[in-house]
Amino acid sequence: MVDKKTRILCVVGTRPEAIKMAPVILALRNEPWAEVRVLATAQHRHLLDQVLNFFDIKPDIDLDIMRPNQALTTLTARLLLKLDDVLTTEKPDAVLTQGDTTTVMSVAMACFYHGILCGHVEAGLRTWDMQNPFPEEANRVITGRFARWHFAPTKGSRDNLLQEGIPEQDIIVTGNTVIDALLMTAAQDIEIDVNLNPGQRLILVTSHRRENFGEPFRVICQALKSLAEHNPAVQFLYPVHPNPNVKDVAHEMLAECPNIQLCDPLDYAPFIAVMKRAYLIISDSGGVQEEAPALGKPVLVLRDETERPEAVDEGVVKLVGPNYERIVQETQRLLDDDVAYQAMARGISPYGDGHAAKRIVDVLKAHFA
Repeated sequence: MVDKKTRILCVVGTRPEAIKMAPVILALRNEPWAEVRVLATAQHRHLLDQVLNFFDIKPDIDLDIMRPNQALTTLTARLLLKLDDVLTTEKPDAVLTQGDTTTVMSVAMACFYHGILCGHVEAGLRTWDMQNPFPEEANRVITGRFARWHFAPTKGSRDNLLQEGIPEQDIIVTGNTVIDALLMTAAQDIEIDVNLNPGQRLILVTSHRRENFGEPFRVICQALKSLAEHNPAVQFLYPVHPNPNVKDVAHEMLAECPNIQLCDPLDYAPFIAVMKRAYLIISDSGGVQEEAPALGKPVLVLRDETERPEAVDEGVVKLVGPNYERIVQETQRLLDDDVAYQAMARGISPYGDGHAAKRIVDVLKAHFA
């Protein structure tokens, strides 16, 4: 007689979720007591697929949920209905979800309705402002009310959860799995399919967050254009998000700048290779705030608040907001002042040591096996 394995359903919807869940999925695959199933909601279709392919992960279930210009209410409703069918059919013993997207919030809610244990990877991030970032802050707060295990990346995240009344025994500080994935990827020799001048300093730019749509994003582009004009020997690479709110404005305002190269979004591995090559990074991405410090790259964050304050406290990340003067001033300072640059390029990783996935698996093993 063969003992029944514990069925664990791992859910991914977006590229960041796939990156951060991949080390957990791979670690669970090595556990004889666990039967791992992967559900892709495909909230980001292409961006999700290329990450899963890189880590050799094939979804067992694919909801293909995204539609053009889909409202958050419609997305949430469709997710809940489809997740209801999946959980009824799959009957998992536990579900793991990661981060702060609509996928994550919907998964936690569906698990609550079905009485299924839910583990939240990267739990406890907070800005304490439900409108910023929108809707991510609300998603992670709601997820935190339904989760059974809270896998907090840092002590600060743990403290946030305690402040909200989450039982201490349900919170486990693991580090962030993004560092697991980063170290696995950065150790490889990845080809960069972008024409870069090896003799010039490179500034990598990413900007795609919903709260910067409209005038804030135009201000960001104007600051980048000004920096490029005043620093003709510096090259700028901007992989542009396909959302028309970003793509149309970026091409309108930046396409004619000779030292700004606009390209399609890079696959995960080439993006890590470009981060390693960059002199500094200007971004509104949450993941970049975690990854770049571990590679010794200063980050100027195009947001006024962050749910990842640890790197700011360490002095390796700085908030500049969608503010023209601050973007230009802080970027120019890092280009001109080597002491200021070295202070931010210290290679400090407050978000993990590369063993977060193992700690998560150990918790599940202790409970089930």
